Order: sequence, then C-alpha cells, then structure tokens
Amino acid sequence: MIFIALALPGAMIVDLERFEDVRGFFARAWCEREFEAAGLNPRLVQASISHNHRRGTLRGMHYQAAPHAEDKLVRCIRGAIWDVIIDLRPESPTYLHHRGLELNAARGRALYVPKGFAHGFQSLMDDSQVFYQMSEFHAPEAARGIRWNEPRFAIDWPERPPILNARDAAYPDFEPSLDELLATR
Repeated sequence: MIFIALALPGAMIVDLERFEDVRGFFARAWCEREFEAAGLNPRLVQASISHNHRRGTLRGMHYQAAPHAEDKLVRCIRGAIWDVIIDLRPESPTYLHHRGLELNAARGRALYVPKGFAHGFQSLMDDSQVFYQMSEFHAPEAARGIRWNEPRFAIDWPERPPILNARDAAYPDFEPSLDELLATR
C-alpha cells in the first residue's frame, strides 16, 4: 500500500500498490503491520457497506462522540463518490478545516479518517457503493452529525440539490459542545 498524508493531520490517502499482468491486477488493501508503520490505528472491529441508488445521494456529515470516537477506512467499491472530512479536534492546527476528494472503484483508493473528524460523501454515479471499516463498534447513543450545508464550512458539493434523508437534512448548525471538545480523548 502507498500512504499519502493529507494537509489535515492524521488523515491519509491509502492507495493500492498494484501488481499487474495480463489477467488484471493484485493489490493488498489492508495490512496491520503497514498501518502501524504508517502511524495509523490498525484496529478494525466492524465493516459496513452503503449502497446509493442515485447520483447526488449525500450521506453525512457523521461522527461518533467520545468515548466511542472511531477511526474509519473508507473505500468506494462501485461507482464514484465525493468524500469529505472535517477536522473537529480543537487542539488541531487544522481545526474546522475540511477536505474533499474523489474516491472511485476504478482507482481503488481509500481514505483513512482519524478520530475527531466528521465524515460524509455524495455519490457521483448511480449505484455507487462505499465500504467502511471502523475501529469502534457503532454506538447509536454516540451518533452525531453536522448539517451538510453548514455555512461555517462552505463545502462545495458537486451535485445540487442533494438527495438527503430527514436526519441528515435536519442536523443543526455546528456549535462546539463538550462532545466535540472531547472527540479525540
């Protein structure tokens, strides 16, 4: 695997190192030792798949509050998505900064999202699928979110208007709370 640090400390692109021949390619998509060597949390306890029927579907911006804060490894396994992360760690030099990038099945690239970040994505193609691996078990009582169009972040989503569920559309404006202040502890 090839690890590429992003400008948001702790967040990384994880590219596949492909070994190609006439049959196609082979690539390692996960290795505990390589993640540890790159300074990333290798503990993954749960995996989920998100299927998105229509282009423009937006899911996010989600995170889990402490003590259930989680690291995520996110990979698009069908189609393409615009993936966005927001740094919610008050002690971080990039606090409240965000970054968006395309993940698509053809390239196989993944995004490592550290604890203390909100995460969301918008599908760029019909029938896009996203595969998540998380370092903590889902805790419904710790589920939090930030509205997708929060003015403070001014995220430039590629498809307008997005297809949203009621929960994601109703998240409030971002106001740091004790949850956010403790997000990485």
